[in-house]
Amino acid sequence: MTTQSTLDVIVYAPALAGKDARTLAVVHGMERVLPGVRLEWRVADDGRLIALPQRDAWLIEGTKDGRFPLVCNGDERYPVTIFGSRIPARQSPGGQPLLDVHAELPLDEAVIAAAADVLGDVADGAHAFWGHATPSGAGVEIARQTRDPARKPGGPPRGLPALKLPEKIRAPEIPHRLGWLNYWSAPAAQAIGFPDPTRDAELLSRARRTATGGWVVQLTDAPLDLDNPAHLDALLRAYERFPEIGGRAAP
Repeated sequence: MTTQSTLDVIVYAPALAGKDARTLAVVHGMERVLPGVRLEWRVADDGRLIALPQRDAWLIEGTKDGRFPLVCNGDERYPVTIFGSRIPARQSPGGQPLLDVHAELPLDEAVIAAAADVLGDVADGAHAFWGHATPSGAGVEIARQTRDPARKPGGPPRGLPALKLPEKIRAPEIPHRLGWLNYWSAPAAQAIGFPDPTRDAELLSRARRTATGGWVVQLTDAPLDLDNPAHLDALLRAYERFPEIGGRAAP
């Protein structure tokens, strides 16, 4: 079985501006749906954990240059982390700079049960265009779908479709790729044609709306494992259903 030790939650949102309150909304959202998790620590350059008694003020002050610093729960045996980085316009769809929020959590029963809420709250808090939550093992392979004749030649793994580089996708609302749990904002859902009640009945049975009108859509009941033929088939069928994802649709 593919190693799946962590769940990676990644969302793409409009770039941060100054002391953007979305930073706090993202962190508070994670804490709200993960009982007992408090993201009130930072990691020093030498790897030491340092408590943040005024975490919210520290985060707001640290939100600059389109990013926000990593905060964590301070538990090296059960690490939960989140940070935000800036993607420059030249590397982004539609030539717009983006905020890339990345959280990492242990892939255990508690996290699996809360994963859809974690993704939805982080994405809503960031005002994200789209995002996903995927076990690390599957996520590495899905990332290898992105191909370019000059910069990333070769074929994707497991017969998965080749996806365009982000900067070659026409708009930030169009997802770059799929994952186990997928967040699509209302504009993203419209861009890819979801939902179609007749074609998406199975996906809708595992979907939920978020507070801002987005969707969290789950591809498989259990966390995505590409060594499982049924899971690989579900991923392939989803790519077939949504050719806009990854910039594959004909112009």
